Amino acid sequence: MTDAARRAAAKAFAEFWRGKGYEKGESQPFWLSLLRDVFGVAEPEKFISFENRIQLANTSFIDAAIPATKVLIEQKGADKDLRKAARQSDGSLLTPFQQAKRYAAELPYSARPRWIVVCNFAEFHVHDLERPHAEPEIVRLENLEKEYYRLNFLVDEGDENTRREFEISIKAGELVGLLYDEFLAQYRDPSDPRALRSLNVLCVRLVFCLYAEDAGIFGRHAAFHDYLRAYDAPHARRALIELFRVLDTRPEDRDPYLAPELAAFPYVNGGLFADENVEIPNFTDRIRSLLLREASENFDWSEISPTIFGAVFESTLNPETRRSGGMHYTSLENIHKVIDPLFLDELRAEFEAARAEPVERSRERRFEALRARLASLTFLDPACGSGNFLTETYLSLRRLENDVLRERSRQIEFDLTGDLIRVSIGQFYGIEINDFAVTVAKTALWIAESQMLKETEDIVRRPLDFLPLKSYANIVEGNALRIDWASVVPREKLSFIMGNPPFVGASMMSKEQKDEAVKIFGKGKLVNSIDYVGAWYRKTAELIAGTPIRAALVSTNSVTQGEQVAALWKPLFERFGVRFDFAYRTFRWDSEASVKAHVHCVIIGFSFRGSDIPVASAKAPSAQTIPRIFLETGNAVPAKNINAYLFDGPDVFVESRSKPIVSVPVMTNGNKPSDGGNFIFTESERREFVEKYPMLTDLLRRYIGARDFINSDETRYCLWLKNVSPARYRDNPEIRCRLQAVREFRLGSSAAPTRAFAETPYLFFFAPHKEKSYLLVPRHSSENRKYVPMGFLDAGTISSDANLIVPEATLYHFGVLTSNVHMAWMRAVCGRLKSDYRYSASVVYNNFPWPVPAPELRAKIEATARAILDARERFPECSLADLYDETTMPAELRRAHRDNDRAVMEAYGFDWRAMTESACVAVLMSLHRAQAGTQGK
Repeated sequence: MTDAARRAAAKAFAEFWRGKGYEKGESQPFWLSLLRDVFGVAEPEKFISFENRIQLANTSFIDAAIPATKVLIEQKGADKDLRKAARQSDGSLLTPFQQAKRYAAELPYSARPRWIVVCNFAEFHVHDLERPHAEPEIVRLENLEKEYYRLNFLVDEGDENTRREFEISIKAGELVGLLYDEFLAQYRDPSDPRALRSLNVLCVRLVFCLYAEDAGIFGRHAAFHDYLRAYDAPHARRALIELFRVLDTRPEDRDPYLAPELAAFPYVNGGLFADENVEIPNFTDRIRSLLLREASENFDWSEISPTIFGAVFESTLNPETRRSGGMHYTSLENIHKVIDPLFLDELRAEFEAARAEPVERSRERRFEALRARLASLTFLDPACGSGNFLTETYLSLRRLENDVLRERSRQIEFDLTGDLIRVSIGQFYGIEINDFAVTVAKTALWIAESQMLKETEDIVRRPLDFLPLKSYANIVEGNALRIDWASVVPREKLSFIMGNPPFVGASMMSKEQKDEAVKIFGKGKLVNSIDYVGAWYRKTAELIAGTPIRAALVSTNSVTQGEQVAALWKPLFERFGVRFDFAYRTFRWDSEASVKAHVHCVIIGFSFRGSDIPVASAKAPSAQTIPRIFLETGNAVPAKNINAYLFDGPDVFVESRSKPIVSVPVMTNGNKPSDGGNFIFTESERREFVEKYPMLTDLLRRYIGARDFINSDETRYCLWLKNVSPARYRDNPEIRCRLQAVREFRLGSSAAPTRAFAETPYLFFFAPHKEKSYLLVPRHSSENRKYVPMGFLDAGTISSDANLIVPEATLYHFGVLTSNVHMAWMRAVCGRLKSDYRYSASVVYNNFPWPVPAPELRAKIEATARAILDARERFPECSLADLYDETTMPAELRRAHRDNDRAVMEAYGFDWRAMTESACVAVLMSLHRAQAGTQGK
């Protein structure tokens, strides 16, 4: 179905179902019609299933499920509020989404949904379980004509051709890996860097030859196979060396007496076969068999995806090498998350507008203008690796150019002597530090050029010559942080910067990487908090300042979280005039490599704030410059302004502060022993100590860390001698032994403050504990929880520094901190450990804008906070992990939290019925800016 046909079908569907909505009798016809009439599913009754039995406390039924796309549907009647909780048969109160999640949790792991759709005929609430606390996307029936594409996930099983390309490319990578290992064993010194470099080049050359014979580049099918088959293993090495020399020699420069089987090979050009110093080892029968049978006879290289294969090919490198270099390999889907909003969406829109032009002469002019624009664009990937972004961008532009040629082929006869193909790999520039990856990237671009040339041949119905190579891949070997990017491609020539720079955390950088970052950022106390990828953002911002160049980079989500945000982005916004044009919030970035890299990433598209440039060109205005925030579903939400936390809100930088911006109790770190474990007692060690020294029982206190507090899976104690007379323990042999061990541990430390504390081995290194109850907040908590579990502990319990503590906290403070408002703030500004929350006093708590409630609202929050604690006490056998699991959270506790959330929102003047989390965060950031302006750091 065309877009126009689908829009018409969506309009008709919406008109038919307007005002209808009987849950029991109309649910199945509703969904069958949607899939068949709007999304073109030929046999929807085979695609979607209804009333699947699920066993909970009682037998229940899943309203609908689409196994192929991992969708679970909870259908309600037209009169139902999808946000409102309803009482279940077991007495619990659950919203329709929570009800569906309960069903999902009982399914076998392989059958669990990725998507939960809650529907009442008038609205579709789409929940993505990859983002468990994100707001649902809402598609209204009345808007379906314009927004049907937001439900594409219902039927999107993935493109079959893409899947086939992926499978073929993975198989090709496996073959290369086998050849690599076999050849490596034949080198005299497999650890010699020269041998390893030679092996990398050899593998690239072999891949090109295998591809060339299958793609017809060598003139006939199996040309390389037949040539090599004539030689046995002892002579195959010499035959290969002679072939490589011939491939690098122009026909006019070749030996006139060259053997016919060699003379038949074309001249390649491009430098791939130029280096005769490449060391090639002897063949074995196994190597010869691999090349002739598995890699040639039994495999067709012409169908590989150069984009995917480039990454897979590079995976022949040692996985440890990849990890230490911070490299991760990119799926086609994720590449398009970058290049589509950066430029490709608008180029496609321009093509569609040209095709829809009714006047033939005007249509031709528009097509020619588009071709000229495609040829004028220049791209730089300053961390290009195996060239994934460059290759896929080249393929996308050439496909678009071929679409133009296909449209024009109906009206005109092409002049094959002119510039028939205008998009060239010469428009694509890259910087890469690894020499092997440079060669792979060039080869991937050549293969892409060959494939697109074949597609163009089919359109114009005439043969076009590929060899010798006429265009050159501008991939530069070098350290992108040490070279001037403008020396690779001039600023005035450059259109777009894009890519996927290395993912290396600030604490994991090598000394060399740290030195590179300091050289770029300059010395400062916050430089050490910026991840390695931040240096690419900085260099990009410097290059694009004052220009129409647009950029989009992928990075770990840490650059939009915690202390790093202000350190990285504040100078880029204020000094270089950076603005965010689009952004993908946190999602899991999967690779196509054999060793998959699962990293939680963001994509940020940005440009110079003073330039009103279009997305696709620096020459014409664009309607696509409206800032857009992309959700995990791929749908975009327009924004007035995208700030550095990727929210639609003011440009606020939440910087580290030593005290709160308002008058609230101080939060500190928990008690830090710095003892080498010598203060800590297990349950059995405590029992033995108490049996031997019952008069010293009070010297052992309950000691609790974050995991102990949340999971209740371990009971520990600590030796607590603060304000205890030495006379009580001086003669105790076990205590003396432990204190001596603490002293020795501290003396051996590389940190001067720790060594100084060796003088007082009987005290914790940091001990803010007061003899009163306190509020405990775990430093780390799972992102799968809606609320960070926190609670009050008595004076007799010592908190470790895995927690944060608020000694003066009251029920009111607990109520606000455990509310959905504070959780929204925390999720927006906190740091992360992988994807889990990393709460901090200096960033999260000290910058939080507290409400100023009237006395009656303050009392209401205190009452709802007490109700939360009371609800917990009803389940003494449960850990906080049990109580705050979204699937098992007791109804009483959920109700108490909901009441507390509403009370806190009322204290801020928020409408709890309608305000979304994003809107809440935007208001909090405005409040923060107002409150923080009167406070120092």
